[in-house]
Amino acid sequence: MKTQWQKRIGARTMAASAAVIAMALGLALAAGMASAKKKEKVVLPDFVLKAQTVVVLILPDTPEPMNDPFANRKAQEEVEKALMKWGRFRLAQEASTADLVIAVKKGSGQIANPTINGGPVDTRPGTIETTDNQIRIGVKQGTPSNGPESGDAASPDGRASPGMEVGSTDDMFQVFRADIYSGRGAPVWSYMAKDGLKPPAVTAVEQFRKAVEEAEKAAAQKQQQQQGQKKNP
Repeated sequence: MKTQWQKRIGARTMAASAAVIAMALGLALAAGMASAKKKEKVVLPDFVLKAQTVVVLILPDTPEPMNDPFANRKAQEEVEKALMKWGRFRLAQEASTADLVIAVKKGSGQIANPTINGGPVDTRPGTIETTDNQIRIGVKQGTPSNGPESGDAASPDGRASPGMEVGSTDDMFQVFRADIYSGRGAPVWSYMAKDGLKPPAVTAVEQFRKAVEEAEKAAAQKQQQQQGQKKNP
């Protein structure tokens, strides 16, 4: 039989072991959370750096918020204006005439948000925007053969219908290769943030610009290294 002293020692040992296990589990959980929060840098493929034209579309099946039926259209136009100000790409009107597709979706900022699907609210009005070296004519020209032109979630009879969207609280900005764009595949670059499409900053475009500039710089350094190796084999 165990003495009272042995029982106390055993209890203390078990308590110490439990504390050590709990601490280890806590450290592992913290490490996992830190790893999850650490965002890996995405290497842009060469076709993004070689691209010259881009079309800005709304992600497929994207409804309009009932309290702001033109939210996605306005976000689309603000992205186009920011791209024109950047001047790196020329704007196209259809995916079939572009090198890249940038698909956008305005976040509601709410977990559940009443929406309007289809109808006249999804018809893009004719607009003209100009910068020093570009002109954008916002006229809908039909659906391209290689994918949807916008995210219109229309009802079968073409009329506007009420709905409810759950999630998607942040603004979304995704970059796709235009010649294989369907709106449902994995983007080559993406950015999600609250007010990421909000002017005047349009943070999503600014972050994409930084990603492109970093990729171009890395490509130039790699080319210099290769040239140096050829000179000094």
